[in-house]
Amino acid sequence: MKALDTKQIDTEVILDSLNDSVVTIGLDKKIKYLNKAAERLLGYSKEEAKEMSCAQVVRCAACDNECLLEQTLSTSRNIHDYETVLRNKNGKLVTISTNTVLLKNKSGRVIGGVEIIRDRSQIEALNEALRGRYSFENIIGKNHRMQSVCALLPEMARSESSVLIEGELGTGKELLAHAIHENGPRSEKPFVKVNCGGLTDAMLTCELFGYVKGAFPGAVSSRVGRLDLADGGTLFLDEVGYISSAAQVKLLQFLKEKQFERVGDHRKIRANVRVLAATHRDLNSAVEHGEFLRELYDQLRTVSIVLPPLRERRDDIPLLVQHFLKRFNTLMGKKIKSVAPAAMEILLNYDYPENIQRLENIIEHAVVLCTGSTILPSHLPKDMFYVKDDFIDLAIKQEDPFKILERQLVLKALSQTDWNYRAAAERLKISRTTLWRKIKEFGISYSWIKSSNG
Repeated sequence: MKALDTKQIDTEVILDSLNDSVVTIGLDKKIKYLNKAAERLLGYSKEEAKEMSCAQVVRCAACDNECLLEQTLSTSRNIHDYETVLRNKNGKLVTISTNTVLLKNKSGRVIGGVEIIRDRSQIEALNEALRGRYSFENIIGKNHRMQSVCALLPEMARSESSVLIEGELGTGKELLAHAIHENGPRSEKPFVKVNCGGLTDAMLTCELFGYVKGAFPGAVSSRVGRLDLADGGTLFLDEVGYISSAAQVKLLQFLKEKQFERVGDHRKIRANVRVLAATHRDLNSAVEHGEFLRELYDQLRTVSIVLPPLRERRDDIPLLVQHFLKRFNTLMGKKIKSVAPAAMEILLNYDYPENIQRLENIIEHAVVLCTGSTILPSHLPKDMFYVKDDFIDLAIKQEDPFKILERQLVLKALSQTDWNYRAAAERLKISRTTLWRKIKEFGISYSWIKSSNG
């Protein structure tokens, strides 16, 4: 490839390569230059616009009061990230943010002004899509426990209180936290997440509170923390149950005083932050064992929500299946309309060790394999029918781990014997009467086993 000769690149070529619109005016308030992005945004060619008044070409709501460039020319003060609405030549309204600076010649004399305009309409559209994703309507569930949670959400969103969301991995804790933020008065401000479970004590402290230059070896410059970034908005502490004792003390101090210190500094910094936290750990038990501060636990759970695992809200599975099916149809360009009854039986009988996250992965897998309009049992992952180590680890953490494992053993035996009671009972070393009782007790259906083997 031929080397680029920088001498051949003039200022206009550089400006035309920018995505942001650049408009320059003279001291007479008339347009002197538009780059390519400005031509597209405003609807004028630079030849058309040249020597037209700025107010005729850059028609924004701010002009109704005082022209932003005129303010900069008269006060010599630049304007940064001023948000307003612009009407282009075709009458289309566009949301923009604009910056203004003085234009000077080589000797430093002011000869005009420059306005740099960023089209925010695409960003606004993305924000609208984000708000739609995190609307309360997208918290799916007709189960009575989920309905109880949903009934609290509007008041919770309007509140400034800390919220602790408890539930197993994959139950939707982060989705709920984001929905609370997006539907509250802080929705226009940042939602900042910190995964407390994946960081060491030192890293977590630096992430949360920031540090100053020289605070520790390697701190060659200062860095703001997540509390700074979340100022005015919401800080979401995921897996808060795993933070160290030292970090617990610092976090408690912030929750009580609404101020903190950066690592290596003793100056107090105030931050207006609402804290939402989530954990799959039993924090009450951690408090009793001296592993979590009682006062911090109480501060975090001013409002407490417990999300049920998917195996305890099986009536929501068909709704969630349709939700994910619609999403993956769109993403993959498919037209799958339904789930076969036999496949739905399998989905209803599975125990979902990773809860909703696991169901989402299963439906994605099925959509990839399905070439028709209906999800069949053969499209579902084969590992749904095997007990895995992570399932055993999950079962041990439950209130009745033996019952969960026993149900899985019964399913396995029935699957391997094609629903033959005698053979399954012999394999499990129990009587057929006991087997039948357990089938009824665990709510196991016949058709899904037959279909999965067929």
